[in-house]
Amino acid sequence: MTKIAVCGKGGSGKSSTVALLANGLREREYSVLVVDSDESNPGLYRLLGFEKRPDPLLDLVGGKKKVFATLKKKPSGNILTQEEIRTQDIPPQYMVERNGIRLVCVGKILQSLEGCACPMGALNREFLKRLVLHENEVVLIDMEAGIEHFGRGIEQNVDSVIAVTEPSFDSLELAEKIHTLAREVGVRDSWALLNNVRSNDLASELRAGLEGKGIPVIGSIGYETEVFRAGLEGRPISSDDVSGDIGSILDQLL
Repeated sequence: MTKIAVCGKGGSGKSSTVALLANGLREREYSVLVVDSDESNPGLYRLLGFEKRPDPLLDLVGGKKKVFATLKKKPSGNILTQEEIRTQDIPPQYMVERNGIRLVCVGKILQSLEGCACPMGALNREFLKRLVLHENEVVLIDMEAGIEHFGRGIEQNVDSVIAVTEPSFDSLELAEKIHTLAREVGVRDSWALLNNVRSNDLASELRAGLEGKGIPVIGSIGYETEVFRAGLEGRPISSDDVSGDIGSILDQLL
């Protein structure tokens, strides 16, 4: 149905936002696939309530060193090189499911000197390009921090981009850059989503500043101690933990 990339500055709250949106979508009876494409941050699976991450999709193509060769040769029988991929095609060890939310992980940096994350980006791009959705399916992609993934062309294969934006100059500046890059690659919808905002007055000020630069704001999520504690303790979060516009955000996304 739709593929949504969640982007932003490191520490802005991308993963917690993905978890909140996933839970909200599930409450509306959508089938949700979360793609963990951040090769550094390890904890998304915990925010979603899973006991462990699934095996990385990288393993399906022979690991980092074989990604480009496998994608080029397109060996028969490999689901990641099929012209079309459906969620039911993904083997169970590479996709975990809980309460109607499914999770796949592209891959993680595991050791020193193993090289750059470019193979993960290439695999993520090709996976999203080939992924075919049913009518009630929504994909949420937890992107790596920053904007390098735009250089890899990953967002060419999504319908919407959300720039999670905290109250800081750098985060606001990056939201503007993300919006520009999303438009350059033809993304249909691009928004900023305010996060960790401690007052309505501040939310209004941030919204006015972004919208004055032509960046639509899809909503605002307040700073919540419960979400902070969940992140500190490595436990799941839910939409009940936050104040803000989760409902109206979902209305606009869908």
